[in-house]
Amino acid sequence: MLGRKNAEPVRQPPANQIQRVAKLALSVFIITKDEEQRLPRTLDALIGWVGEIVVVDCGSTDRTLEIAKDYGARIVHREFDGYGPQKRFAEQLCAYDWVLNLDADEVVTPTLKREIIELFPYSEPAPAAYRVKILTVYPGQDRPRPFASDYNVVRLYHRKAGSYRDHPVFDRVITRVPARQLRAPIHHFSHVSFRHAIEKLNTFSDFRAETTAQRSGAGLIARMAIEFPLSFAKFYLIRRHCFGGWRGLYFAMTQAFMRTTRIAKMLEKQQT
Repeated sequence: MLGRKNAEPVRQPPANQIQRVAKLALSVFIITKDEEQRLPRTLDALIGWVGEIVVVDCGSTDRTLEIAKDYGARIVHREFDGYGPQKRFAEQLCAYDWVLNLDADEVVTPTLKREIIELFPYSEPAPAAYRVKILTVYPGQDRPRPFASDYNVVRLYHRKAGSYRDHPVFDRVITRVPARQLRAPIHHFSHVSFRHAIEKLNTFSDFRAETTAQRSGAGLIARMAIEFPLSFAKFYLIRRHCFGGWRGLYFAMTQAFMRTTRIAKMLEKQQT
């Protein structure tokens, strides 16, 4: 340690292992569709330290594929049939057994990068799975709100320790070992603007209404009566968007509205 008297000299790893620290035996996989605005920031945070980047695209019509190619990503096309199946397909394409999943609007923070690198000191660690906090960043901001508490899910794992399930909406890693916790977060730039937020939530509510199992009309009507206040309380208070000022208030309201709209679309589908 620096500053200690009579400290032993720092032992340097062999040259071949130094290279491995700089370029980890780690695959990052990302699913995309028209993400030219947010993808560069995601890829910028990965350059120089991950072994490979795999992009599975479902039909982008903008510059997404060109951007991914410029960053050296391996690109594969697959028609979209749900978040879980798409991520499971991408996971299986990876060259390394240690994988990190990111959405195209998520950015590995410098502190998380250092924390991951420390897990690979001189060689590939034993199979394990790690939860990572995913913290929302509002449009026009560059960091999460104070005391942010959004999602905490497995994103970094060895394929012997877990894999994505095939659920079309709830894309979660099913682990075969107890998941450990990483301290540093991923920043989630979910919306380019508040107009984009409404468009994205409307599209997502369409998808949720189509893929959610059939439920009774009476049950849906009863659920609609309480969905908005319960969802608003969940996002504004429990997930602490109350610390986000007017942006946090609006975010909680739009999330609650999306969930209420999903129920209305399910009822509409039953009557057509």
